[in-house]
Amino acid sequence: MRSILAGIVAALAFALPAFAAPTASLVLHADQPGARIEPEVQGQFAEHLGRGIYEGVWVGEGSSIPNTRGFRNDVIAALKRIHVPVVRWPGGCFADTYNWRDGVGPRKDRPTRVNNNWGGVEEPNAFGTHEFFEFAELIGAKTYVSGNLGSGSVREMGEWIEYLTTPTRSTLGQERRRNGREAPFKLDYFGVGNEAWGCGGSMRPQFYADLFRQAATFLRPGSGPTLRKVAVGPSADDYAWTEAVMAGAGDQMDALSLHYYTLPTGDWNHKGAAVGFDEAQWIGALSRTLHMDELIVRHTAIMDRYDPKKRVALAVDEWGAWYDTEPGANPGFLFQQNTMRDAVLAAVNLNIFHHHADRVRMSNIAQMANVLQAMVLTDREKMVLTPTYYVYDLYQVFQGATALPLEVQAPNYALGGVSVPAVHASAGRGLDGTVHIGVVNLDPRSPIEISVKLEGVHATIATGRVLTASAMDAHNTFEAPDAVHPVPLAKTRLRGDTLVLVLPAKSVTVVDLK
Repeated sequence: MRSILAGIVAALAFALPAFAAPTASLVLHADQPGARIEPEVQGQFAEHLGRGIYEGVWVGEGSSIPNTRGFRNDVIAALKRIHVPVVRWPGGCFADTYNWRDGVGPRKDRPTRVNNNWGGVEEPNAFGTHEFFEFAELIGAKTYVSGNLGSGSVREMGEWIEYLTTPTRSTLGQERRRNGREAPFKLDYFGVGNEAWGCGGSMRPQFYADLFRQAATFLRPGSGPTLRKVAVGPSADDYAWTEAVMAGAGDQMDALSLHYYTLPTGDWNHKGAAVGFDEAQWIGALSRTLHMDELIVRHTAIMDRYDPKKRVALAVDEWGAWYDTEPGANPGFLFQQNTMRDAVLAAVNLNIFHHHADRVRMSNIAQMANVLQAMVLTDREKMVLTPTYYVYDLYQVFQGATALPLEVQAPNYALGGVSVPAVHASAGRGLDGTVHIGVVNLDPRSPIEISVKLEGVHATIATGRVLTASAMDAHNTFEAPDAVHPVPLAKTRLRGDTLVLVLPAKSVTVVDLK
């Protein structure tokens, strides 16, 4: 009954308002195709942090929580539904102290370590190399492994890669077989360190560039396609790091990472609340998340000088919203609730990545389960899907699509001296020819009527889904799991070459044109 009522209420929200809504005009240039939007742009991140791995993904074969070989069934099913393209593991800062040998062999013989990066809790290493690759296979995702350059060595990373990929009967290959895996694992991406400018070693960029060159010389896969090596890139607007690393090692890498987190206040000591926030923190978060576009533009300009053919991808492999810890939660576990604000924030960033599809070819939101801007939240046997999950559900139609230019003329949404565009959008042509438009209304109070002039495409049918809610901090709970979820889009009109629809306040909409 709750779900039915929620659907009725949401549907009513899409009726044309009695008052004159603000208007915006868009022009879609379907006749000017751009770069392919790689599926990996919707990648995920799973670190040994809080309940991200243990309980979030892994419960063990003996758990009363329904599982398949230790992986919880509900989370696996949810991730398969959104076609997660790639998962980054085991960190994050955790990777900078991780010894891969702790996570192979019989679980009863694996050592227990202390996770000094996140809460000082015991790390049982029950989820290790074989478990990660089996997890990726279960959800159909590519693999992105972060190597330990911070406290490890090139030799350790090289031996890990050999263990994973060799088809030979070398000592490491035979060890993998004894541990239960005959065929080599499919390793798609390998990160040479993580945040080398911080928790990964407090290095200078020139020093890291030399270490990367050394590592790239010796890190060779044993089978399959050439391994794509990801270099540690900048934190936010550290353009000097990008300059030095591209100058010193740009010819050796396949991708350069970028890390940027959105804080509503911009203050790491008082980031802002995940729920119960005011409109100042709503617009503060959105204005700061829009900074992602400038970061990509300026880092790309540096990369273009060293790599004009854009061979090297920009991988935004850590991003998302970061709030103050939930009251009563372990501050080292980074658990936070996920609201309609997070949905809007996620869609805006995905739109930005689409705009830069020629260079941004992977991103990994932080993180997959129970940590920061998560897809799913769990509490023992319970699981709930977050508003961010539903954005990835809506946007999965863009995986593999061709980016299409989209001009947007819209009013600004302003509050207290802060102003952002009220409408943010991107477009792409899917593999089946369907044109998809993802459009976001950043204004939490006012609906907006938009008209989209269609150039280069003749559409006769417009369908889609929309995600919205009555409150800025509306969220799903274990008691009310369907408070925020997508519903079919209503009130669309095709008038010749123009699409007209109304975007509810604080909403994410994806329209499909056929």
